[in-house]
Parts: sequence; C-alpha cells; structure tokens
Amino acid sequence: MRIAFAFTGAGHLLRESVQVALKLAKEHEVTVFLSGAAEEVLKMYGLYESVVSITGGKYRELATDSNQKFSYPITGRLSLGKYDLLVVSPATANTVSKIVYGIADTLVTNAVAQAGKGAVPVYMVPVDIHPGPIDTVLPSKMELSKCEGCDDCVAALVCEQGAIIPHSEIDLTKCIGCGLCRNSCPNDAISEGKIITIYMRDIDIENTRKLSTIDDIKIFETPDEILDKI
Repeated sequence: MRIAFAFTGAGHLLRESVQVALKLAKEHEVTVFLSGAAEEVLKMYGLYESVVSITGGKYRELATDSNQKFSYPITGRLSLGKYDLLVVSPATANTVSKIVYGIADTLVTNAVAQAGKGAVPVYMVPVDIHPGPIDTVLPSKMELSKCEGCDDCVAALVCEQGAIIPHSEIDLTKCIGCGLCRNSCPNDAISEGKIITIYMRDIDIENTRKLSTIDDIKIFETPDEILDKI
C-alpha cells in the first residue's frame, strides 16, 4: 500500500502513533506529513529522528508546513488518488475542528480535504473522544521542588540546545528530548514522561462526533486499531 501518515501537535498517543508509522513503513510506502506543531512536539518528546528515519525517496518523503509553503503541492497526490490511505494520528482538537468546518489552512487539514476530493479513505485518531479525564504524558519538565539552585547548573551546561533555564524551566521550543539534562542533574530535578490528568472539553467531544459523520473518514481510539484494520 501507499500511505500518507500525518502527525499533528498532540502529545497524547504520540509515541504510540510513531510506533505504528514505523511498523507500516516496513511493509508499505509511507509519506510523512508534519504540521508545524507536530514538528516541534516530536522533537520535545525525542521522537523526531525516529520519524525522519522512515523517509527518503519517492512516496517516502518528509512533508512539512515549512517545506510545502502555502499551496501544499504534495497534497495534490491525494486529490489524484495516488495514495491508498491517509492516516492522521494523533489528531488535535484544533485539527479536528478545522476539518469539521471545512478549513484547510495547514498541511494536514489540506491533506484531509484533498483526500476527500480523491476518494482516499482517512483513518483518524482524535485525542478528544470521550468526556471526562484522561491520563497523558508530558515531555521533559523541571521539577522545582527538587531543584537545589546550584550555582553551576549541570543540566544547563550539558544541554547543547540551550533549552535549560537554570532554576526555572525548560524551553520546550528548543528541547529535542535527548535526555542529557535528566541524566546529568545530580538532584533528579528533571523528569521525563510524567503522567498528568487532563479533562476533555464538551466542544471538542462534539466536534469529534461531527468528524465521524464525514464521508470517507473513520475514527479510531488508538493507533494500534489502525494496524488491525489494515
């Protein structure tokens, strides 16, 4: 199969989505589509290089908001039916709401719109499906309760990206999730993979419901379900 696999900027189910993309790329031609937010978030979680590793060659490109500019020419393949399937996983509430209301102003939302015109099936994993609380995983985080305020912050010194603001926080726009800071801090003041509880908004749940009524779009609760379907 020829598959377009799109990531958006959600951290929830992101690692699971990357694992599914890697598995699909072993048996199929996979083109990766990254929204601007997805590119940043994948780096925060240390997953960007894994995604890049499956690209290279025709129909295995890495398409991003930045390299596709404003016309997103690569999405024309979807309107021409050049792909067998478009996967969007994970799909943020922002992406879902834009698709529901016909807005196609990012690489990923434009890809979904063009897939509809080309009768290409779309499999999506929205992060906002059920009302109530869900547990999600954070990228690297400075735990101030453990920070000793060292004069020379070792974590900041070893960070090659300059992402550590000593005794304060991590600039996640610079972080690449390499783990050097976490491994070097003598006070264990930097965490990675911390689980927090967030609550779904009614408007996002409703938009996911509307998404499920759009022709050729099928909703899944987890990325692994997509593997079972394929």
